[in-house]
Amino acid sequence: MKHVALFTEGKFRPEAMSKLLVHDSPHFKIINFNFEPGQELPVHSHDIEGQLSIVILEGQGEFLAKDGVLPAAAGDVLISDIAEPHGLRAKTRLRALVTIAPPI
Repeated sequence: MKHVALFTEGKFRPEAMSKLLVHDSPHFKIINFNFEPGQELPVHSHDIEGQLSIVILEGQGEFLAKDGVLPAAAGDVLISDIAEPHGLRAKTRLRALVTIAPPI
C-alpha cells in the first residue's frame, strides 16, 4: 500500500508547470501536474496503445485537443486514447491528476 499527500507533496512553480510522479508500475502510471495561471501542457500525443484520464482536482482551465478546447474545472474528468492529441491550460492555479494505462 502507498499513501501520497498530493496537496503537500505536489508543488507549484512560477516559471513552469510542475509534475510529481505519484505511482509507476507495469499496469499504470499516475502523475500530478500543477499549473500557475497561463501555464500549459501543450497538445501532444503518444504513439502507443492505451488510455489516459485527466482529473481536475483544483482550479479552472481548458482541456486542449487538436481541433478545439473543452472547459476544465474541479471535478471534471477527461478520458481518451493516449494516441489522441491532448493537453491542458490553466486559467487559475490548477492541480490535475493524470493516469496512463499501460504506462509509458
